[in-house]
Amino acid sequence: MNNQNKKKFNIWLVLTIIFLMLAIGCIGYFIKTMIDNKNRADDMSNLLVSTPISSEEKSSEAEPVNSSEDVTSEISSEVETTPEPVDPFEESINRIKEAGIPIPDLNVDIPALQESTNPHIYAWIYIPGTKVNYPVLQHPSDDAYYLNYNIDGTKGYPGCIYSEKTYNEKTFSDANTVLYGHNMKNGTMFGSLHKYEDEDFFYENRYIYVYTEERLLAYKIFAAYEHSNEHLLFNHSFDNSMIFCQYFDKVKAERSMHVIFAEDVELTGEGQHIITLSTCINNQPNKRYLVQGVLINEE
Repeated sequence: MNNQNKKKFNIWLVLTIIFLMLAIGCIGYFIKTMIDNKNRADDMSNLLVSTPISSEEKSSEAEPVNSSEDVTSEISSEVETTPEPVDPFEESINRIKEAGIPIPDLNVDIPALQESTNPHIYAWIYIPGTKVNYPVLQHPSDDAYYLNYNIDGTKGYPGCIYSEKTYNEKTFSDANTVLYGHNMKNGTMFGSLHKYEDEDFFYENRYIYVYTEERLLAYKIFAAYEHSNEHLLFNHSFDNSMIFCQYFDKVKAERSMHVIFAEDVELTGEGQHIITLSTCINNQPNKRYLVQGVLINEE
């Protein structure tokens, strides 16, 4: 090998080594990013670190100590006793039980989460059969904040499950409350909602639970489908019963392979409250995947 060829060989060797080092570095960074994103999502799920309390135990703890024997001995029989106030949380639990729906074994303390983690937390969403088990946040001034920021204020993925203050109250009292979450490749956040593309999974996992400070809300899933990336609440007035029904009649009429619509839920739009979970679809930036449920334990 002459000097010129040897020089060219050395240059190519150096370039090849540099390329391999860059490739290894990029792969390492990609893997680290994926692990970090998963860990952030897992950390949010693990915020409920206290021992789970069943609804029966919660009920017994919520009941005041009854020392009626001591009290009645001091009170005249002529004085009528005041009825115990109804606990809204227990009332919501009872309605779920009456509907024959299982109660999750979770202990969710919203005020404690606000104090220890983030004051913007106002609810907790849990969907059995999926990885969805996260706090729900709403930023007071920037609707898209938690699309781009994590629960600790750092920028990037996986973001948070959130609603928009411009369009939804934090009471879940709107005709349609829309929650957003990233479609993470590892299935965290709202990534596992795509399981509802499978019809068997859809009918075997029908319930969405939302814990607020005062109530446990149970929604029965009635639809899962691909939709355009239009802003649902900007483009449709769901509080108008006619528009409400027209929207879902149109979805039901599509009946494509990308639409599952259950027949066992009656949608009238009259005083009904639904929840819409919205996430992205891989390689389809102009579409969203929606999972929707209707509130069962109405007041």
